[in-house]
Amino acid sequence: MNIADILIEALPYIRRFYGMTIVIKYGGHAMVDEQLKEDFARDITLMKFIGLNPVVVHGGGPQINLVLDRMGISSKFVRGMRLTDEPTMDVVEMVLGGKVNKGIVAQINQQGGKAVGLSGKDGGLILAKKLRIVFQEDNNKPPEIIDPGLVGEVTKINPDIINTLTEQGFIPIIAPVGAGDSGETYNINADLVASKVAMALSAGRLILLTDVDGVLDDSDNLISSIGADTIKKMIDEKSISGGMIPKIEYALEALQNGVGKAQIINGKKRHALLLELFTDKGIGTEITI
Repeated sequence: MNIADILIEALPYIRRFYGMTIVIKYGGHAMVDEQLKEDFARDITLMKFIGLNPVVVHGGGPQINLVLDRMGISSKFVRGMRLTDEPTMDVVEMVLGGKVNKGIVAQINQQGGKAVGLSGKDGGLILAKKLRIVFQEDNNKPPEIIDPGLVGEVTKINPDIINTLTEQGFIPIIAPVGAGDSGETYNINADLVASKVAMALSAGRLILLTDVDGVLDDSDNLISSIGADTIKKMIDEKSISGGMIPKIEYALEALQNGVGKAQIINGKKRHALLLELFTDKGIGTEITI
């Protein structure tokens, strides 16, 4: 396929997505590989220039781990969520809201975009409360109640600041940190925040970048589209497990609350966003209800 064919293939998708809000969760290997970071910044900038409204919610697990290790603070995870005490929360907020967020902003701006970094605490963007985790390893054991510390769940998204920035041509870059009723700071799963932001914006698309191709079958082949009934069956059979479960759950919740489509794609592929949005085949798994 030559360059002209590629552009012609992209044209109907550009027309379809013009003016659409697309919420992207940016995380995993794509955030630490220098080439992939540059590719992501270019993809987001291109999306804005051709008339889409990208909104980015980012993680930062590897970067947080690096700083915690240097400080001698150990980490523990349950269902993909970092158990967070006060010293850990200080590091999380510093790394996510500072180094990581501003690094993404700088890269997009370097590519000609107009990115603005936000913490969930800015403009009351993300209101949160303490998350309660009830964990049951299997049906033969009683459920365990786990105190995650300063890990939060979203109670409300106030999208006014996002809408204002988007209307003025800016690209919002959001760190998944929220504020409680008493001003306390909560660390929130970035996939969850992306889902809630997409719902609040009635986004046309929610795209979750991860480090695998998407949802895989028992032979490790990519499932291009999967519905809620099949998802439940695969979770029960443990074909879907670990950190993929909450990603899919958040995608399903978004679809059930007004988001047009949700996809899980491999952020380790160069220009993954463009390949998913602007080609006939796409590259990931579409979640359906």
